[in-house]
Amino acid sequence: MTAIDYASPGPLTDLTRVTASALAGVPDDPLEICRLVPGLVIHPLATDGLGLRAERFDENQLRPAAAIVAALLALDPAPLEVPREEASRVVGTCRHFAVLACALLRYRGIAARARCGFGTYFQPGQGLDHWVTEYWHSGDGRWVRADVQHLSESFTEHPEDVRPGEFLTGGEAWAAYRAGTADGAAFGVDGTENFGPAEIRGNVIRDLAALAKTEMLPWDEWGRMTASYRGETGDDYDELMDEVAAVCAAAEPAAVSSLYGSADLQVPPELIG
Repeated sequence: MTAIDYASPGPLTDLTRVTASALAGVPDDPLEICRLVPGLVIHPLATDGLGLRAERFDENQLRPAAAIVAALLALDPAPLEVPREEASRVVGTCRHFAVLACALLRYRGIAARARCGFGTYFQPGQGLDHWVTEYWHSGDGRWVRADVQHLSESFTEHPEDVRPGEFLTGGEAWAAYRAGTADGAAFGVDGTENFGPAEIRGNVIRDLAALAKTEMLPWDEWGRMTASYRGETGDDYDELMDEVAAVCAAAEPAAVSSLYGSADLQVPPELIG
């Protein structure tokens, strides 16, 4: 089994096809890299009044970071260290913020991971579907979680270093739900009726894939995920979620790689594109 190296790109974070001049000014400091991204990506809900063409919203379907950068450069050919006007930023979800930051960190040889889970600081008593970026802080000897989308906003006091419990990975939310310390019905997608344990299961699987360096879209489904959302899975699938949650909590690369290789969990090649 190939070891996972978080300092090198994966299939969706590889920027080798991006022109070197576009990347030359990307800083070496991990937090400064993260700070670039809000000037390059804009969430669909922040586009009111910009008059964007309808097809621009298809940009949130882009999976590879290189495709995100290509779309960005088509809008404005300036190098990536130059923040864009709002209308010239790529339209993307929290996942796009997290994955682009992860790609740029790996481009600079910094170990980084996108994490899929739930933010607990948006609405009291709720865990809302969200993605953040982790990078390895060698001085502190720990992974730092940065809410890249909200670095300049006040949802939490320290978005550059999210505190324990403020963001729960899919596995962390699942473990709390199974232990009875969290209400499964409180986890879901803001602005929708999609709340409950099935939403947690989905993010458990997406977080495992992200730890395996395959960072999918928030609505991608594979394996038994669709059946889970329909309420068609049972105890065996929940027990599998227990195992995935434990492996993701430890985040030991060999265990992640081994578990991710199973048929229920691995992203099919045709979905990666």
